[in-house]
Amino acid sequence: MNNLRLVCCMLCAAWSALTWCDVLQAQQPARTADARQIVEEAQKRGRSDSQRYEGLLQTFEAKGKTSEKRWIYERIGSHGQSKVIIRFTAPPEVRGVALLIVNHADKASDQWMWTPALERDRRIALQDRSTRFFGTDFSFEDLEERDVAQYDYRLLGEEVIDGAKCWSIQSTPKQSRASQYTRAVIWIRQDTYAWARIDSYVEDDVVRRLEYRDIRNVQGIWTALETTMTDLRRGSITRLALDKVEYNIPLRDADFTLEALRRK
Repeated sequence: MNNLRLVCCMLCAAWSALTWCDVLQAQQPARTADARQIVEEAQKRGRSDSQRYEGLLQTFEAKGKTSEKRWIYERIGSHGQSKVIIRFTAPPEVRGVALLIVNHADKASDQWMWTPALERDRRIALQDRSTRFFGTDFSFEDLEERDVAQYDYRLLGEEVIDGAKCWSIQSTPKQSRASQYTRAVIWIRQDTYAWARIDSYVEDDVVRRLEYRDIRNVQGIWTALETTMTDLRRGSITRLALDKVEYNIPLRDADFTLEALRRK
């Protein structure tokens, strides 16, 4: 009888331990998610059919020189099936300069830049994507939309960025994804799945750091109203502040063509 009572107690204890483990796992589903699932969820929550904003760019050079530009950004589609036009509105010497980006799910984007003073557009070659975009610290490649399918991921751990607990994930471009970067480390907030930071590497060196700040809920999408790109090799910084952000607005596909790029 005593032996039977002992066996029953042991079974009950084991059952309680298993049940408690199940409860803990149910309370923390995100912690057990793998790196790709986290990035997929972040992409899903940030998805919209279109976007428009007005941006103020302030560039601070290492030797103290500063410059300021304004652009209007419009996007139709999402991630691997999207088109973007960025058009400068100020100062006068760059007004009208525009970039058309056609993003693809399985390869690098196609890009064309329109220069009104020359009255011509030129295609941005792949080998030129690492150069600065019109005096900012964003390269042409940095202006592409990332699609989750173009990279391999590895969960590195957790870290606090700007007071928010984040997942730290290594992102490595697949062979089909031409990139100036060897890899990147991205931080995604655990509370909102919003991007917090991206460190882009060439071999073992961090060459650019993109930081997302002033993150607010805009039409149900957590949006960084300020992003800062630091070129660690040059020692320069470009701060982009977003204004009048709108999602899922009516835009025409016909306005995202080379002909439309030249019209305005």
